[in-house]
Amino acid sequence: MTEAPTLRRLTKRPQFLAAAKGVALSRGAVFIQRLDRHDDDPAIGVGFTATRKIGGAVVRNRAKRRLREAARALLPLHGLPGSDYVLIARQGTVDRPWDRLLDDVASALTRLATPGGADPSRSRAPAPISDPSPAPKPVQDL
Repeated sequence: MTEAPTLRRLTKRPQFLAAAKGVALSRGAVFIQRLDRHDDDPAIGVGFTATRKIGGAVVRNRAKRRLREAARALLPLHGLPGSDYVLIARQGTVDRPWDRLLDDVASALTRLATPGGADPSRSRAPAPISDPSPAPKPVQDL
């Protein structure tokens, strides 16, 4: 049986900013960003954040505690070794039933783990440049 990859915490701002440049996916009460580090370290990096938009300090701390427990349970099973994940709390993270929150996190992690699984409209890649429309014809004075 293979050993589960170790989890390590993302603690520095540059780590969070780097993960934001990877692919991202929203599922229910959680938004997850993933970045493949392209290094030889098989550990899975994980960070948690909650903005003031979801509530005061008590609500944000509760949301992050719930996300930490969900990550502790699911990242060794569904996470890709050598990747960094940032779990971002959304408005319903605190009130969501535990089973549904676990389903949200598991489905997002599974989708992010499959090649091309993330929604391209949510990825951080620049949109392709389309052909410019033809210039309008000048108006002739009569």
